[in-house]
Parts: sequence; structure tokens; C-alpha cells
Amino acid sequence: MQPLSRSSIAAWQRRASEAGDVTGESGAAPRGGHPDDERLFGPDAVRTLRVALEEVIWLLGRGYPLRTAIRTAGDHHQLAARQRLALQRAACSDAQRASRLARCAPSSSLQGAEASIDGFNLIITLEVALAGGLLVRGPEGALRDLAGLRGSYALIAETDAAIDRIGDALSGAGAARARFLLDAAVPSSGRLRARIVERLGGAPLSIEATLVPDPDRLLAGAAGVISSDSVVLDRCARWVNLADEIVGARVPAARVVDLVPRGGAAGA
Repeated sequence: MQPLSRSSIAAWQRRASEAGDVTGESGAAPRGGHPDDERLFGPDAVRTLRVALEEVIWLLGRGYPLRTAIRTAGDHHQLAARQRLALQRAACSDAQRASRLARCAPSSSLQGAEASIDGFNLIITLEVALAGGLLVRGPEGALRDLAGLRGSYALIAETDAAIDRIGDALSGAGAARARFLLDAAVPSSGRLRARIVERLGGAPLSIEATLVPDPDRLLAGAAGVISSDSVVLDRCARWVNLADEIVGARVPAARVVDLVPRGGAAGA
């Protein structure tokens, strides 16, 4: 793979510095597309990535650590760093996939119940979708972004639209309560909490947004969990793939790459 040109890198860095204009926050990492995504995730590249994912799954099923499996398949197919990141974000063993699918429920299961939301995970995924960035869909159907923002988050122009779509989806599902858990250590977590409460204050359900030191721990064993984080999906009692439902119904122009062909089964 050819490295990024200086002009591409400069454009990427410029988008990063210009993001966040509606909030007055500077230095927000970009949610839009990477300058090389058309090449790295074009039709030919996706075919290669699907084969590489099958190989990663095979290795995971035989006890190889994820890092080793990604490096082995990535080196074999000469994948770029961003392609390897996509595999790393999406990959899971066949056993993990089966367990996650068995515990996945539709949004209608939230009727009259509480939704426990991995706040940054869901909102960033939708921000990326709305900003024209790339999402990858893994073997269990969950969407992951490649933005890598968790340590450098700031509100952007798409934040309000992302929150509004979440509110619409939860209201449509008939949820009685929504509890947003936000990692207190992430920059702008307080601003995001305030924005959630502001945007969803008039929703026909009870809204709670809380800053916590470890959302993953609080989501472990819970039902009605909304997240695509692998650790959360493996530990919760039941989860709802709400990001995928929202993107499919409310962000029709989103750029989604299926690392497993629709209707196919990775690792089969």
C-alpha cells in the first residue's frame, strides 16, 4: 500500500482543526471520511478484507490473541493500518458471535423498559454516520467507527442530530427510561451530558445522563444495553443493536462496509 501523500495528510489535519465549529471547541477529531477510504474500502479491498476477517476468526477460534491474529492476516494480505483497525474493531470468534446474537433483541423489546446506553459509543457512531465517515459492520451486525475519538472528544455539528435520532428511536420503541452513561474521563463529557439533557428534555420518556468512571462495569450484566463495544456485548445480559437500526432508518446516506456479506456467516 502507498503511504498517504503530504497533501492528503494536510487535508486530514485541517479537517481535524476545523471540526467543532458549532460548539466553539477547537481540536475536535474529524468524524468524516479518511482521504484514502475509497481505495482502502473499495470493492476489491472489501473482498480482501472479508477473507482476512475469516482468517482472523479462524485464528481466534484456536486461541490466538486478537493482536496476533490481526498481525498475521494483515501481513499476509499487506493491509494498511486503517484496514487492520477495521478488522480489529469488528473481529470476534464464532463463539462470541453466537453468544452476542443469542442475546440481541430488537428495539421493540425496550417498550415500557429502561435503555442503558453506552453514551459515547452510540453518539460517536451516529456522528460518524451523519458526517459521511466510514462505519464497518461486524459478524454480529454491530456497527463500529474508525474515528478513534475516545480520548479527544469534542461536540461537532452532527452531535445534535445524533442525539435527536436517538431520542426519536427510543420514543418510537416506547422506552420508559433512558440512562446515558458517559465516561467522566473523556474530554467534554460534561458538555455532552448537558447537551443530551437539553435536546431530549421534552422526550416522552425519562432521561438520565450520568458521568461515571467506568461505564463498562455498570453495563455488565444489564439488560436493554445499547452499545457496540465488544467488552460490553460479551458481558451484558441483553443488548439492542440500536445504532444499526437508526442508521438503516434515519441515515440513509451512511457509508457502511459489511465485513461479512449480508446473509453470510463469517467463520462458517
